[in-house]
Amino acid sequence: MVTKRNVLTSLFVPSEKLSRRDFESLVQNFLVFNNGYLQVQRSRMGSVLKATARLARHTRRGINGNYYHVDYYHGNPIEFQPDEIIQVFNPDIQQDMYGIPDYLSSVNAILLNEAATLFRRKYYKNGAHAGYILYLSDALTTQQDVENLEDAVRESKGAGNFKNLFMYVPNGKPDGVKVIPLAEVAAKDEFMNIKIASRDDQLAGHRVPPQLMGIVPNNTGGFGDIKKAAEVFYWHEIYPLQNLLMDINNQVGQELITFNDYSLTAITDS
Repeated sequence: MVTKRNVLTSLFVPSEKLSRRDFESLVQNFLVFNNGYLQVQRSRMGSVLKATARLARHTRRGINGNYYHVDYYHGNPIEFQPDEIIQVFNPDIQQDMYGIPDYLSSVNAILLNEAATLFRRKYYKNGAHAGYILYLSDALTTQQDVENLEDAVRESKGAGNFKNLFMYVPNGKPDGVKVIPLAEVAAKDEFMNIKIASRDDQLAGHRVPPQLMGIVPNNTGGFGDIKKAAEVFYWHEIYPLQNLLMDINNQVGQELITFNDYSLTAITDS
């Protein structure tokens, strides 16, 4: 997503009517929500004086065709003037008012990646001493000794996540004290495989070549020629987005968005 935004912004030609900052905000909102909005200020003759990006999160389309700024934390919706808002979005198969992000299919992979990372963070924060069964079969002198040992086990636990179990069986089987680590079982959670698989699903969802994102390959052969990957990425992903964004020109009736000619050398060698 950030890669697409950066490439589009680098190719965009800013003007007095649409700044690079507003264009970048337009693209960011479009890539996240698949809905991009520009608020257009017009002269009395109808020509565009200034175009500023609006937050897709708070912009809604009404049944009358007008657009509204909806922020439930700061009062009632604000209605824009007719033809003041320009919307750009990809079509959806169930409705024609808003776009639906393509990356939604990879949300489960994102959540799995997050869960694996948070689990591993908690595992290390909790400490290697946590998460075991302390089995004591030798009879202690007094019950106070048992309670003291139980308190020591309880206090050894880290900040969070694994609980320790103290088991006292007087006159039990031989071997005295046994430590049965549970955390070792939990540690074998295929962390790296989960990270790699979820990463690949996210890349597929966003359709961005891994070498363009600085990802280190797992094999010795690498990901292939980065220039060829950049060229395919441009024609398959960036160029269609440029055409979609340039439809704004037809909606406002004049040239508002223009791009520099694509240069493979400039993208890969800059």
